[in-house]
Amino acid sequence: MDLKKIIDCKESAAKYIIDEITHVIKTCGKRDPGSEGEKKACEYMAKVLEDCGCEDVKVEPCEVAPKAFYGWIYFTITFVLISIALFFFFPVAGIPLIAAGFAIVLLQFGVYKKLLDPLFKKKTSHNVTAIKKCTGEIKRRIIFNGHPDATWEWPVNYAFGGVGFEAHAIIVVVGALYYLVLSIMYVAQNGVAFAMPDLENPLIKAGLWGLLFVPFTIGLYFMENYKLVVDGANDNLTGCYMGIAVLKYLKDAGIELENTEVGVILTGSEEIGLRGAKAWVDAHKNDFKDVPTFIYSFDTINEPKYLMANYRDLNGTVKSDAEVADLFFEAAQAVGVPCKKGWIPPLGGAVDAAAFTQGGFRAAGVTGLNHKLERYYHTRLDNVESLNKDGIANCFAATVKTLEMFDAGAKQ
Repeated sequence: MDLKKIIDCKESAAKYIIDEITHVIKTCGKRDPGSEGEKKACEYMAKVLEDCGCEDVKVEPCEVAPKAFYGWIYFTITFVLISIALFFFFPVAGIPLIAAGFAIVLLQFGVYKKLLDPLFKKKTSHNVTAIKKCTGEIKRRIIFNGHPDATWEWPVNYAFGGVGFEAHAIIVVVGALYYLVLSIMYVAQNGVAFAMPDLENPLIKAGLWGLLFVPFTIGLYFMENYKLVVDGANDNLTGCYMGIAVLKYLKDAGIELENTEVGVILTGSEEIGLRGAKAWVDAHKNDFKDVPTFIYSFDTINEPKYLMANYRDLNGTVKSDAEVADLFFEAAQAVGVPCKKGWIPPLGGAVDAAAFTQGGFRAAGVTGLNHKLERYYHTRLDNVESLNKDGIANCFAATVKTLEMFDAGAKQ
């Protein structure tokens, strides 16, 4: 199916997306994971998807623990601070504490395991699944994904930008490693007995200098401001509306695909470790396996120069489906849209595609942000005013071309 006339509507599609994002922000309230605002946004967008011609639209609840994802802070930072104090009297006891702290942050934040989730208060998040059926025999299915939730503000990123935010985290990690190494050296030199600090010992002197790390370490307790939920205009209502806009413009143009189903999945609570997407995978692990199905997870579509097909996800630990990523990249090239091949690096986080991939689905992420964090990322500046119309328009054009090329495969 030739979709050029829809691709040519990319400017009006971008305006539609921005208008809808503005409406959601103004009418649904704050959309932190598991909140009433997140639910309202899901219900509103589900109705929009029905209006866009989706015959099968479901809003499904799932249980999440919103404060658990960053709960590693309370454990890891506390363990490190206790270890620093122990270094001067009983350093052997601090070694396992620091090691345990690193293990917790690696599992909970590094690879998004639900290590601490059972310890935190639960709330109900929501997912939306919408499918636009084809007119004939189904041979292929393409699904566009975004997450409707928004995060709490990162105060350091707001105050100092990405360089300050990342520098703060690095200083804390270096400080923890510093005391881990000092503790091991002290035990190797002096054994494991409890003792009052010998101020003439060079290692103790080094430990006193290391106290300069303590203010930064304590500061990490305040990595997130739970009193301020950002608007999440870029991150990630842009991702939600990319697929919705495609369906709207198909309907407005009176276009029906014969052999390709088109779907949209909105997965809640992405900001707390892909929890909505993980729940969706559990609920639908036996679904959508009847025909070749590609899932594209869009996240933070902003500046045109940063549009990227992601070949690795989840801090670089999950390999995306290369064919899925290739198709978007080739489609962008075909319509003259700048697009890069790349990955989500360590400390870069993840998009929901990682959870779909881990669940056995063919998926890849599409992002449009600088992974050297911009000041709007996870701050109050992620508002309607910071949206980039050109970036949204380009991504829409590439997405429609992806659908056209994918549909062509159903005719072969």
